[in-house]
Amino acid sequence: MARLAQTAGLTDVQREILSTVRDFVDKEIIPVATDLEHRDEYPQAIVDGLKELGLFGLMIPEEYGGLGESLLTYALCVEEIARGWMSVSGIINTHFIVAYMLKQHGTQEQKDHFLPRMAAGDVRGAFSMSEPGLGSDVSAITSKAVRDGDEYVLNGQKMWLTNGGTSSLVAVLVRSDEGHPEGTAPHRSMTTFLVEKEPGFGEVRPGLTIPGKIDKMGYKGVDTTELIMDGLRVPADRVLGGVTGRGFYQMMDGVEVGRVNVAARGCGVARRAFELGVRYAQQRHTFGKPIAQHQAVQFKLAEMATKVEAAHAMMVNAARKKDSGERNDLEAGMAKYLASEYCKEVVEDSFRIHGGYGFSKEYEIERLYREAPMLLIGEGTAEIQKMIIGRRLLEEYRFQG
Repeated sequence: MARLAQTAGLTDVQREILSTVRDFVDKEIIPVATDLEHRDEYPQAIVDGLKELGLFGLMIPEEYGGLGESLLTYALCVEEIARGWMSVSGIINTHFIVAYMLKQHGTQEQKDHFLPRMAAGDVRGAFSMSEPGLGSDVSAITSKAVRDGDEYVLNGQKMWLTNGGTSSLVAVLVRSDEGHPEGTAPHRSMTTFLVEKEPGFGEVRPGLTIPGKIDKMGYKGVDTTELIMDGLRVPADRVLGGVTGRGFYQMMDGVEVGRVNVAARGCGVARRAFELGVRYAQQRHTFGKPIAQHQAVQFKLAEMATKVEAAHAMMVNAARKKDSGERNDLEAGMAKYLASEYCKEVVEDSFRIHGGYGFSKEYEIERLYREAPMLLIGEGTAEIQKMIIGRRLLEEYRFQG
């Protein structure tokens, strides 16, 4: 086993799970990832394999048919999967954010109804906050829900919905002014709705349309879509937690899990880029010797490996903080910020080591070079992470003068 990105203090069960996932990645994902990515083809066989492994229920409690594992176990599995192909980890991430939100905030009826089928992988989750003109300003959401008897009528357009086509359950954040008088802070008048739909594109249920996939530079294979609600009727019992006005806090709790996931993805992609770079540096010869023996390349490899190790350590710390039941927005923000930035740098250094061949689609590093930028913006940009980190530091280190 390679020396980098090892995690101390794992149980025998955790080590066995990771070994199984690593073996699956090496045999079933890495050999086909680049070809599937170039065709922008949904990796159905890989997803079916993950379903057989029980990974869709990894963090779902055993009472609902899941494995009941920790966020740390999940993050380490995501790191391994992203090492093989980042898009596959995206398919799992949104599913687990919704499952986590249900576990933490759902009513008992909602948990009983959704979690067993999510654990089996029969129901796939997606979540939706962003809108076309929104960016990072969640308080500017314009999609709205209006009460009509025992239902709510939802209208609006959402954007950047991962698993938008393949999911069958979407957690959607909208404004709901019912019971919240004019002048109420925006984040106190938002509600998360659990919207069930048929997988696919077009009108997937009355009032709900999923247009075709957004064409992206990277992060291919996984479907990223818009979501258009036009008179969409949702039963009142599909308000997450049964009470309106709590959606912002529920989503932010889920996003903390998502940020640990993005950090784990950054670690996995960076580790793969390092593996490709250190291997190529020993195979490629210039001036009569492998380029790995040139000091300039050794310095680059040393910097890459140090960044891989540092990002992994911060990701593990953020996951363990959340597992302890403590607030981890500071640690998750730091981990996401560092891992995504380091991932970009490690991938670029590996690309440079490959020289002209890194520009060829025949080499795996070309795919990683297009995938890494998504991590810089997913689950909040670097600027958003720094705002979160800065505010939390001022809370912790408030000067008493």
